[in-house]
Amino acid sequence: MSIPCRKVFSETILEEAKKDASIMVLCTDSRGSVMIGDFADELPEQFVEVGIAEQNSIGIAAGLANIGFKPYVCGPACFLSMRSAEQIKVDLAYSHSNVKVIAISGGVSYGALGATHHSLQDIALLNAIPDIKIILPSDNYQTIMLTKELLKEEGPVYLRMGRGAVPDIYQEGDSFQIGKANVLMEGEDIGIIGAGETVYYCLEAGRKLKSGGIHATVADLHTIKPIDKDTLHSITRKVKKLIVVEEHSINGGLGSIISSLYSEDTAVTVRKLALPDTNMVTGSSNEIFKHYGLSVDNIIKNVKELLKK
Repeated sequence: MSIPCRKVFSETILEEAKKDASIMVLCTDSRGSVMIGDFADELPEQFVEVGIAEQNSIGIAAGLANIGFKPYVCGPACFLSMRSAEQIKVDLAYSHSNVKVIAISGGVSYGALGATHHSLQDIALLNAIPDIKIILPSDNYQTIMLTKELLKEEGPVYLRMGRGAVPDIYQEGDSFQIGKANVLMEGEDIGIIGAGETVYYCLEAGRKLKSGGIHATVADLHTIKPIDKDTLHSITRKVKKLIVVEEHSINGGLGSIISSLYSEDTAVTVRKLALPDTNMVTGSSNEIFKHYGLSVDNIIKNVKELLKK
């Protein structure tokens, strides 16, 4: 079922909150964007509308966590990550507060609203803060299961989702573990790594390459922090060339994290396909993806180029 991840998150957290009165949802004047209206209507005593006050929302959530609640702060990724950076660093990570930051419309999801609403630095920023996990689900099934896993997870987590409907990658019954990547295809020619909405493009590229005789390992690194070194090392024991595809600035994201991991391993080459370090064009998220090469065709082109080297 191709529906937005934010919708299935909201449905899942409502279902869980009906069974657990300690679950609280805080919203930053974005209940429509988060699709959290049903939660607010059905469980008003477990819902707090903070308004356009992202920093306050993190502080309130930390306070609620300190007295035993399980707060989920929901809002646009661009504002929750950037405006609240100090509060996330001090009130959540340093204090090890059991707060989940649910960031919707990550990357270029807001499209034509432009640079003010794009979140292309959030992973770089939060990866530098100790004691916070970073998760990017790639489809609605994974979103459901990882949302349920969050309930078992102590400490702060940043979960980033896109805005639009996404194609199915997984199916009901598939299992996911925070901190453990999912390998979707096995191959011995090259590795293609994605997270969040780029995983679908990686998988489609892998399928097309296979039909042309190129066999790629395709992996979904849904947990960016802590990075799954074991799975990455397992992949690089078979292949020595990796392409990392991400909806983030080319600086400081998943590609940079993996490049750093292999900085002293001259046998492994990492090529990053990401959004450039520039003020970008405006358009729909699909148009922006295509313009900057986050597409199946460009992944295939880069695979073939890299294999020739």
